[in-house]
Amino acid sequence: MCETSFATVETQVGTLTVVVSPRGVRWIALPSDDAERAIRETGARPGPIGPVRGQLEEYFAGTRTSFDAPLDLEGLPPFRTKVLGALQHVPFGEVTTYKGLAVDVDNPGAVRAVGTACARNPLPLLIPCHRVVRSDGHLGRYRGGEDMKRFLLALEGHLE
Repeated sequence: MCETSFATVETQVGTLTVVVSPRGVRWIALPSDDAERAIRETGARPGPIGPVRGQLEEYFAGTRTSFDAPLDLEGLPPFRTKVLGALQHVPFGEVTTYKGLAVDVDNPGAVRAVGTACARNPLPLLIPCHRVVRSDGHLGRYRGGEDMKRFLLALEGHLE
């Protein structure tokens, strides 16, 4: 792939729009997101998206527990990059809390900032922000909505 391209992937939670740059997956727009904005801001054109399509299909089929498609996080603020890096270490089927994630990035007082970093995650699913819950056990917010978060956690065996 020599230019930034996009394609859609149909899933049980709706249509995902996946943008891939020459460096890796750049953006995944959830059904609740403004996919046109993602395409416009990245200058993507319709085209191949490489191995991420198959990996997402396998994930939703219940046969994949991790992703190894290359990611493109270039240009993100350092704190957000650090939070997203820590999120990549939350295993399939497990959850962490916003507070736990703040501790993981050596900034225990930054619980709200961690929440904001999760909300602005350009690569949901690949960087599993749906695996972050509130300390009181409630699911917490998710950009794709509560139903989608519940579905993803159930798919991973965390919820019944």
